[in-house]
Amino acid sequence: MSAPDPSPRPALFLDRDGVLNEDPGYVYRWEDFVWIPGAREAIAAFNAAGWWVFVVTNQSGVGRGYYTEDDVRKLHAQMSASLDEVGARVDAFYYCPHHPEAAEDIYRHPDPPGRKPNPGMLLQAIAEWPVDLARSIMVGDKDGDVEAGRRAGVRGLKFTGGDLKAFLEGELT
Repeated sequence: MSAPDPSPRPALFLDRDGVLNEDPGYVYRWEDFVWIPGAREAIAAFNAAGWWVFVVTNQSGVGRGYYTEDDVRKLHAQMSASLDEVGARVDAFYYCPHHPEAAEDIYRHPDPPGRKPNPGMLLQAIAEWPVDLARSIMVGDKDGDVEAGRRAGVRGLKFTGGDLKAFLEGELT
């Protein structure tokens, strides 16, 4: 996480699985991680334009006992290193390990405030960083991602596949 600049700027909120990486289900190991075409380049373009870039990702696999929070943090660190190779960065990663049917009590909640479609992760980023809500965007591959953005006061875009940079190109003009 980098130190926030005090000036409000627009934020690009990105879901992870299905937007930044291919989603065969419960990706938590770097060897299973495959970037979506144009994902790293899209992040670099928004960085260059002065936007904040945040990843907001449901990670119920933690609550279900498939992997640990440390696994999630490790994968995010590896994503950051890969982004650094192309001069890109994510300003902060937010994840929700909670789920209504989590195997572990500490992760079980009937309606987790951080789990999309609830806006908790976006609201946390907005509280921690000077975000210009009117110009910000939430990009996800599910209706719940778009809904989380709406509930946080951020315009949502549904990504249905293809090249992420091409999908987002018109947003920087």
